[in-house]
Amino acid sequence: MKQLIYFIRKEFYHVLRDTRTLIILFGMPIAQIVIFGFALTNEVKDSRIVILDLAKDETSRAIIDEISVSRYFDLTGYLNSNDEIERTFREGKTRMVIVFPPQLQYELSHNKSSTIQLIADATDPNVANTLVSYASTIIMDFQRNTTGLSFPLDIKTEIRMLYNPQLKGSYSFVPGVMALVLMLVGAMMTSISIVREKELGTMEVILVSPIIPFRVIIAKMIPYLVLSMINVISILSLSYFVLDVPIVGNLFLLLVECFLFTLTALALGLFISSVSDTQQTAMLISLMALFLPTVMFSGFMFPIENMPVPLQLLSNLIPAKWFFYIVRDVMIMGTGFDQVWKETVILIIMLIVLILVSIKKFKVRLA
Repeated sequence: MKQLIYFIRKEFYHVLRDTRTLIILFGMPIAQIVIFGFALTNEVKDSRIVILDLAKDETSRAIIDEISVSRYFDLTGYLNSNDEIERTFREGKTRMVIVFPPQLQYELSHNKSSTIQLIADATDPNVANTLVSYASTIIMDFQRNTTGLSFPLDIKTEIRMLYNPQLKGSYSFVPGVMALVLMLVGAMMTSISIVREKELGTMEVILVSPIIPFRVIIAKMIPYLVLSMINVISILSLSYFVLDVPIVGNLFLLLVECFLFTLTALALGLFISSVSDTQQTAMLISLMALFLPTVMFSGFMFPIENMPVPLQLLSNLIPAKWFFYIVRDVMIMGTGFDQVWKETVILIIMLIVLILVSIKKFKVRLA
Protein backbone atom coordinates (compact mmCIF):
# COMPACT_ATOMS: atom_id res chain seq x y z
CA MET A 1 0.00 0.00 0.00
CA LYS A 2 2.84 2.36 0.88
CA GLN A 3 4.51 1.64 -2.47
CA LEU A 4 1.26 2.53 -4.29
CA ILE A 5 1.10 5.87 -2.45
CA TYR A 6 4.71 6.60 -3.41
CA PHE A 7 3.99 5.88 -7.08
CA ILE A 8 0.87 8.05 -7.01
CA ARG A 9 2.86 10.88 -5.42
CA LYS A 10 5.56 10.48 -8.06
CA GLU A 11 3.01 10.75 -10.87
CA PHE A 12 1.58 13.90 -9.29
CA TYR A 13 5.09 15.40 -9.21
CA HIS A 14 5.59 14.54 -12.89
CA VAL A 15 2.31 16.15 -13.87
CA LEU A 16 2.79 19.29 -11.79
CA ARG A 17 6.34 19.83 -13.09
CA ASP A 18 5.29 19.59 -16.75
CA THR A 19 3.99 22.98 -17.84
CA ARG A 20 2.60 21.69 -21.12
CA THR A 21 0.57 19.01 -19.35
CA LEU A 22 -0.85 21.58 -16.93
CA ILE A 23 -1.87 23.81 -19.84
CA ILE A 24 -3.67 20.89 -21.49
CA LEU A 25 -5.37 19.84 -18.25
CA PHE A 26 -6.53 23.25 -17.07
CA GLY A 27 -6.02 25.75 -19.87
CA MET A 28 -7.75 23.86 -22.67
CA PRO A 29 -11.09 23.30 -20.83
CA ILE A 30 -11.24 26.98 -19.87
CA ALA A 31 -10.41 28.09 -23.41
CA GLN A 32 -12.98 25.74 -24.92
CA ILE A 33 -15.74 26.86 -22.55
CA VAL A 34 -15.04 30.52 -23.29
CA ILE A 35 -14.74 30.09 -27.05
CA PHE A 36 -17.63 27.67 -27.47
CA GLY A 37 -19.82 29.61 -25.06
CA PHE A 38 -19.41 32.90 -26.90
CA ALA A 39 -18.64 31.88 -30.48
CA LEU A 40 -20.86 28.87 -31.10
CA THR A 41 -24.28 30.48 -31.02
CA ASN A 42 -27.07 30.59 -33.55
CA GLU A 43 -28.40 33.83 -32.13
CA VAL A 44 -28.12 36.77 -34.51
CA LYS A 45 -27.50 40.19 -33.00
CA ASP A 46 -25.94 43.54 -33.91
CA SER A 47 -26.43 42.77 -37.59
CA ARG A 48 -25.74 45.68 -39.92
CA ILE A 49 -28.83 47.07 -41.66
CA VAL A 50 -29.55 50.19 -43.69
CA ILE A 51 -32.80 52.03 -44.32
CA LEU A 52 -34.30 53.35 -47.54
CA ASP A 53 -37.00 55.69 -46.25
CA LEU A 54 -39.01 56.95 -49.21
CA ALA A 55 -41.84 58.07 -46.92
CA LYS A 56 -40.00 60.25 -44.38
CA ASP A 57 -43.17 60.63 -42.35
CA GLU A 58 -44.06 60.15 -38.71
CA THR A 59 -44.96 56.47 -39.09
CA SER A 60 -41.73 55.50 -40.85
CA ARG A 61 -39.66 57.37 -38.27
CA ALA A 62 -41.50 55.61 -35.44
CA ILE A 63 -40.85 52.16 -36.94
CA ILE A 64 -37.20 53.04 -37.58
CA ASP A 65 -36.85 54.06 -33.92
CA GLU A 66 -38.27 50.70 -32.85
CA ILE A 67 -35.83 48.83 -35.10
CA SER A 68 -32.77 50.91 -34.18
CA VAL A 69 -33.15 50.30 -30.42
CA SER A 70 -33.35 46.53 -30.92
CA ARG A 71 -30.25 44.60 -29.89
CA TYR A 72 -30.62 42.47 -32.99
CA PHE A 73 -29.85 45.30 -35.42
CA ASP A 74 -27.12 47.87 -35.90
CA LEU A 75 -28.46 50.69 -38.06
CA THR A 76 -25.44 51.85 -40.05
CA GLY A 77 -26.95 54.36 -42.47
CA TYR A 78 -29.62 55.46 -44.91
CA LEU A 79 -29.95 55.10 -48.67
CA ASN A 80 -31.35 57.67 -51.07
CA SER A 81 -32.62 55.50 -53.91
CA ASN A 82 -33.28 51.91 -54.98
CA ASP A 83 -30.19 52.01 -57.20
CA GLU A 84 -27.95 52.00 -54.12
CA ILE A 85 -29.32 48.74 -52.68
CA GLU A 86 -27.36 46.30 -54.84
CA ARG A 87 -24.10 48.23 -54.41
CA THR A 88 -24.53 48.30 -50.63
CA PHE A 89 -24.83 44.51 -50.48
CA ARG A 90 -21.89 43.96 -52.83
CA GLU A 91 -19.67 46.19 -50.71
CA GLY A 92 -20.54 44.13 -47.62
CA LYS A 93 -21.97 47.09 -45.75
CA THR A 94 -25.23 45.47 -44.71
CA ARG A 95 -27.08 42.23 -44.10
CA MET A 96 -30.54 43.67 -44.79
CA VAL A 97 -32.17 46.73 -46.32
CA ILE A 98 -35.58 47.91 -45.10
CA VAL A 99 -37.51 49.89 -47.71
CA PHE A 100 -40.37 52.16 -46.61
CA PRO A 101 -42.75 53.03 -49.49
CA PRO A 102 -43.64 56.61 -50.40
CA GLN A 103 -46.62 58.04 -48.50
CA LEU A 104 -46.63 55.25 -45.92
CA GLN A 105 -48.69 57.21 -43.45
CA TYR A 106 -51.11 58.39 -46.18
CA GLU A 107 -51.72 54.81 -47.31
CA LEU A 108 -52.37 53.68 -43.75
CA SER A 109 -54.75 56.56 -43.17
CA HIS A 110 -56.76 56.13 -46.37
CA ASN A 111 -56.30 52.50 -47.42
CA LYS A 112 -55.71 51.11 -43.91
CA SER A 113 -52.82 49.04 -45.23
CA SER A 114 -49.33 49.37 -46.66
CA THR A 115 -46.30 47.22 -47.41
CA ILE A 116 -42.73 47.49 -46.13
CA GLN A 117 -40.07 45.64 -48.11
CA LEU A 118 -37.38 43.57 -46.37
CA ILE A 119 -34.42 42.78 -48.63
CA ALA A 120 -31.91 40.36 -47.09
CA ASP A 121 -28.56 38.94 -48.15
CA ALA A 122 -29.38 35.24 -48.46
CA THR A 123 -25.82 33.99 -49.07
CA ASP A 124 -26.23 32.79 -45.48
CA PRO A 125 -29.87 31.61 -45.51
CA ASN A 126 -30.09 30.99 -41.76
CA VAL A 127 -29.03 34.53 -40.90
CA ALA A 128 -31.30 35.98 -43.60
CA ASN A 129 -34.34 34.10 -42.29
CA THR A 130 -33.57 35.15 -38.72
CA LEU A 131 -33.16 38.83 -39.60
CA VAL A 132 -36.39 38.90 -41.61
CA SER A 133 -38.20 37.21 -38.73
CA TYR A 134 -36.86 39.75 -36.21
CA ALA A 135 -37.81 42.73 -38.38
CA SER A 136 -41.28 41.34 -39.12
CA THR A 137 -41.89 40.80 -35.41
CA ILE A 138 -40.89 44.38 -34.58
CA ILE A 139 -43.24 45.71 -37.27
CA MET A 140 -46.08 43.53 -35.98
CA ASP A 141 -45.48 44.77 -32.44
CA PHE A 142 -45.63 48.33 -33.70
CA GLN A 143 -49.04 47.62 -35.22
CA ARG A 144 -50.38 46.18 -31.97
CA ASN A 145 -48.96 48.93 -29.77
CA THR A 146 -49.98 51.90 -31.91
CA THR A 147 -52.71 53.89 -30.16
CA GLY A 148 -54.83 56.91 -30.98
CA LEU A 149 -56.18 55.49 -34.26
CA SER A 150 -59.78 54.60 -34.93
CA PHE A 151 -58.85 51.79 -37.32
CA PRO A 152 -56.48 48.83 -37.12
CA LEU A 153 -53.18 49.12 -38.94
CA ASP A 154 -52.33 46.50 -41.53
CA ILE A 155 -48.63 46.76 -42.36
CA LYS A 156 -47.54 43.88 -44.55
CA THR A 157 -43.92 42.86 -45.16
CA GLU A 158 -42.71 41.94 -48.61
CA ILE A 159 -39.64 39.71 -48.32
CA ARG A 160 -36.94 39.56 -50.98
CA MET A 161 -33.93 37.28 -50.69
CA LEU A 162 -30.95 38.38 -52.76
CA TYR A 163 -28.38 35.98 -54.32
CA ASN A 164 -30.12 32.88 -52.93
CA PRO A 165 -33.90 33.19 -53.42
CA GLN A 166 -34.45 29.47 -52.78
CA LEU A 167 -32.53 29.70 -49.48
CA LYS A 168 -30.30 26.72 -50.28
CA GLY A 169 -27.79 25.89 -47.55
CA SER A 170 -25.24 24.84 -50.16
CA TYR A 171 -24.69 28.49 -51.10
CA SER A 172 -22.87 29.09 -47.81
CA PHE A 173 -21.71 25.50 -47.38
CA VAL A 174 -19.61 25.32 -50.58
CA PRO A 175 -17.29 28.31 -49.85
CA GLY A 176 -16.75 27.03 -46.31
CA VAL A 177 -15.91 23.52 -47.46
CA MET A 178 -13.44 24.90 -50.00
CA ALA A 179 -11.66 26.85 -47.27
CA LEU A 180 -11.60 23.84 -44.94
CA VAL A 181 -10.40 21.34 -47.56
CA LEU A 182 -7.66 23.56 -48.97
CA MET A 183 -6.43 24.49 -45.50
CA LEU A 184 -6.27 20.92 -44.23
CA VAL A 185 -4.86 19.36 -47.42
CA GLY A 186 -2.34 22.13 -47.97
CA ALA A 187 -1.14 22.89 -44.46
CA MET A 188 -1.50 19.56 -42.69
CA MET A 189 -0.11 17.35 -45.43
CA THR A 190 2.80 19.70 -46.15
CA SER A 191 3.81 19.91 -42.50
CA ILE A 192 3.62 16.14 -42.03
CA SER A 193 5.58 15.48 -45.22
CA ILE A 194 8.50 17.71 -44.22
CA VAL A 195 8.50 16.58 -40.59
CA ARG A 196 8.57 12.94 -41.76
CA GLU A 197 11.83 13.63 -43.58
CA LYS A 198 13.28 15.29 -40.48
CA GLU A 199 12.07 12.50 -38.20
CA LEU A 200 13.59 9.78 -40.38
CA GLY A 201 16.84 11.72 -40.74
CA THR A 202 16.65 11.93 -44.53
CA MET A 203 16.20 15.71 -44.56
CA GLU A 204 19.78 16.23 -43.35
CA VAL A 205 20.99 13.85 -46.07
CA ILE A 206 19.09 15.84 -48.70
CA LEU A 207 20.38 19.17 -47.43
CA VAL A 208 24.05 18.11 -47.60
CA SER A 209 23.56 17.24 -51.26
CA PRO A 210 24.15 19.86 -54.01
CA ILE A 211 20.41 20.67 -53.99
CA ILE A 212 19.61 24.13 -52.64
CA PRO A 213 17.45 23.86 -49.47
CA PHE A 214 14.87 26.25 -50.88
CA ARG A 215 14.37 23.92 -53.86
CA VAL A 216 13.75 21.04 -51.48
CA ILE A 217 10.97 23.02 -49.84
CA ILE A 218 9.47 23.94 -53.23
CA ALA A 219 9.63 20.32 -54.35
CA LYS A 220 7.72 19.30 -51.22
CA MET A 221 5.03 21.94 -51.77
CA ILE A 222 4.33 21.62 -55.50
CA PRO A 223 2.60 18.16 -55.40
CA TYR A 224 0.17 19.37 -52.73
CA LEU A 225 -0.39 22.58 -54.68
CA VAL A 226 -1.39 20.56 -57.74
CA LEU A 227 -3.59 18.20 -55.69
CA SER A 228 -5.27 21.15 -53.98
CA MET A 229 -6.12 22.80 -57.29
CA ILE A 230 -7.58 19.48 -58.48
CA ASN A 231 -9.72 19.55 -55.34
CA VAL A 232 -10.81 23.09 -56.20
CA ILE A 233 -11.92 22.03 -59.69
CA SER A 234 -13.71 18.99 -58.26
CA ILE A 235 -15.57 21.05 -55.63
CA LEU A 236 -16.59 23.72 -58.14
CA SER A 237 -17.75 21.09 -60.64
CA LEU A 238 -19.83 19.22 -58.06
CA SER A 239 -21.26 22.47 -56.77
CA TYR A 240 -22.29 23.68 -60.21
CA PHE A 241 -23.53 20.44 -61.79
CA VAL A 242 -24.83 18.53 -58.75
CA LEU A 243 -25.76 21.10 -56.10
CA ASP A 244 -26.92 23.77 -58.59
CA VAL A 245 -24.76 26.44 -56.96
CA PRO A 246 -24.03 29.07 -59.64
CA ILE A 247 -20.67 30.64 -60.34
CA VAL A 248 -21.95 34.16 -60.88
CA GLY A 249 -18.60 35.96 -60.89
CA ASN A 250 -15.47 35.61 -62.98
CA LEU A 251 -14.24 32.00 -62.95
CA PHE A 252 -10.64 32.98 -63.68
CA LEU A 253 -10.61 35.40 -60.72
CA LEU A 254 -12.06 32.67 -58.50
CA LEU A 255 -9.34 30.19 -59.53
CA VAL A 256 -6.59 32.77 -58.97
CA GLU A 257 -7.91 33.46 -55.48
CA CYS A 258 -8.03 29.72 -54.76
CA PHE A 259 -4.43 29.44 -55.97
CA LEU A 260 -3.41 32.28 -53.64
CA PHE A 261 -5.15 30.72 -50.65
CA THR A 262 -3.59 27.33 -51.41
CA LEU A 263 -0.13 28.92 -51.37
CA THR A 264 -0.97 30.52 -48.02
CA ALA A 265 -2.06 27.15 -46.63
CA LEU A 266 1.16 25.53 -47.88
CA ALA A 267 3.21 28.30 -46.26
CA LEU A 268 1.34 27.72 -43.02
CA GLY A 269 2.17 24.02 -43.25
CA LEU A 270 5.81 24.94 -43.78
CA PHE A 271 5.68 27.08 -40.64
CA ILE A 272 4.15 24.21 -38.63
CA SER A 273 6.88 21.88 -39.85
CA SER A 274 9.55 24.35 -38.73
CA VAL A 275 8.30 24.22 -35.12
CA SER A 276 7.56 20.47 -35.02
CA ASP A 277 9.92 17.56 -34.43
CA THR A 278 7.52 14.65 -34.93
CA GLN A 279 4.59 13.85 -37.18
CA GLN A 280 2.32 13.52 -34.15
CA THR A 281 3.22 17.04 -33.04
CA ALA A 282 2.63 18.41 -36.52
CA MET A 283 -0.74 16.64 -36.70
CA LEU A 284 -1.80 17.95 -33.28
CA ILE A 285 -0.79 21.52 -34.09
CA SER A 286 -2.53 21.32 -37.45
CA LEU A 287 -5.79 20.11 -35.93
CA MET A 288 -5.75 22.63 -33.10
CA ALA A 289 -4.48 25.60 -35.12
CA LEU A 290 -6.27 24.90 -38.40
CA PHE A 291 -9.38 22.75 -38.17
CA LEU A 292 -11.19 24.30 -35.20
CA PRO A 293 -10.31 27.94 -36.03
CA THR A 294 -11.35 27.40 -39.66
CA VAL A 295 -14.71 25.99 -38.59
CA MET A 296 -15.40 28.53 -35.86
CA PHE A 297 -13.81 31.75 -37.05
CA SER A 298 -14.15 31.70 -40.84
CA GLY A 299 -17.76 32.87 -40.74
CA PHE A 300 -19.42 30.12 -42.72
CA MET A 301 -20.97 28.38 -39.71
CA PHE A 302 -21.21 31.10 -37.06
CA PRO A 303 -21.60 34.83 -37.85
CA ILE A 304 -18.46 36.62 -36.69
CA GLU A 305 -20.28 39.84 -35.82
CA ASN A 306 -22.18 37.94 -33.10
CA MET A 307 -18.95 37.10 -31.28
CA PRO A 308 -17.31 39.24 -28.58
CA VAL A 309 -14.83 41.83 -29.83
CA PRO A 310 -11.71 39.85 -28.73
CA LEU A 311 -12.85 36.84 -30.77
CA GLN A 312 -13.67 39.07 -33.73
CA LEU A 313 -10.13 40.43 -33.59
CA LEU A 314 -8.78 36.88 -33.31
CA SER A 315 -10.70 35.86 -36.42
CA ASN A 316 -8.67 38.36 -38.46
CA LEU A 317 -5.65 36.08 -38.05
CA ILE A 318 -7.45 33.16 -39.71
CA PRO A 319 -6.67 33.00 -43.47
CA ALA A 320 -9.82 30.95 -44.10
CA LYS A 321 -11.99 33.90 -43.03
CA TRP A 322 -10.70 36.13 -45.81
CA PHE A 323 -10.84 33.33 -48.37
CA PHE A 324 -14.44 32.53 -47.40
CA TYR A 325 -15.41 36.16 -47.96
CA ILE A 326 -13.67 36.15 -51.35
CA VAL A 327 -15.33 32.93 -52.58
CA ARG A 328 -18.75 34.01 -51.33
CA ASP A 329 -18.51 37.44 -52.94
CA VAL A 330 -17.08 36.28 -56.27
CA MET A 331 -18.90 32.98 -56.67
CA ILE A 332 -22.32 33.75 -55.17
CA MET A 333 -22.68 37.54 -55.33
CA GLY A 334 -20.81 38.00 -58.60
CA THR A 335 -18.51 40.79 -57.43
CA GLY A 336 -15.23 41.63 -59.14
CA PHE A 337 -11.71 42.24 -57.94
CA ASP A 338 -12.59 45.81 -56.97
CA GLN A 339 -14.71 44.42 -54.12
CA VAL A 340 -12.31 41.71 -52.87
CA TRP A 341 -8.94 43.44 -53.25
CA LYS A 342 -8.63 44.12 -49.51
CA GLU A 343 -9.08 40.44 -48.64
CA THR A 344 -6.63 39.54 -51.42
CA VAL A 345 -3.98 41.91 -50.08
CA ILE A 346 -4.41 40.45 -46.59
CA LEU A 347 -3.83 36.92 -47.92
CA ILE A 348 -0.75 38.07 -49.83
CA ILE A 349 0.68 39.67 -46.68
CA MET A 350 0.00 36.49 -44.69
CA LEU A 351 1.68 34.43 -47.41
CA ILE A 352 4.83 36.57 -47.46
CA VAL A 353 5.13 36.67 -43.65
CA LEU A 354 4.63 32.92 -43.28
CA ILE A 355 7.20 32.10 -45.96
CA LEU A 356 9.84 34.44 -44.54
CA VAL A 357 9.36 33.29 -40.94
CA SER A 358 9.19 29.61 -41.91
CA ILE A 359 12.36 29.65 -44.02
CA LYS A 360 14.26 31.48 -41.28
CA LYS A 361 13.17 29.06 -38.56
CA PHE A 362 13.68 26.09 -40.84
CA LYS A 363 17.33 26.98 -41.49
CA VAL A 364 17.99 27.63 -37.81
CA ARG A 365 16.55 24.30 -36.70
CA LEU A 366 18.59 22.36 -39.28
CA ALA A 367 21.82 24.29 -38.73
